[in-house]
Amino acid sequence: MTVAPIDLFASFVRLDRTGQVRAEQPVFDPEWAGWQVMTFHGETDADVHADHWEVHSAADEVVSCLSGGIRVRFRPERPDGREEEVKLAAGTAVIVPRGRWHRITLDGPSDIMSITFPRGSRLEKRSEA
Repeated sequence: MTVAPIDLFASFVRLDRTGQVRAEQPVFDPEWAGWQVMTFHGETDADVHADHWEVHSAADEVVSCLSGGIRVRFRPERPDGREEEVKLAAGTAVIVPRGRWHRITLDGPSDIMSITFPRGSRLEKRSEA
């Protein structure tokens, strides 16, 4: 086996149930039955699909701000509720609970890393209420 650096911005790192870790093309697969590490750069909210809610039904998700500043926003749990948000500066993270709808917005250009078990993940277009 050849050991070489992995460009985290050009690959997803996948960890399967047998303990194998591999870098693959960055294609999100909601059927993948293992953990996935994704690292990406965002210049604008459009780069992080801020106009969609996202949910992971099989596991929690760690969202980490590596550089810049981001906000992880949570969909109201009641129809009359308000969005909650957690502001992350570089070097901080939040754990998004399994089954909690969320989205990311940027305070400026940022690098983000997320770790989750993507099986059953879904996106839903955000409606402006």
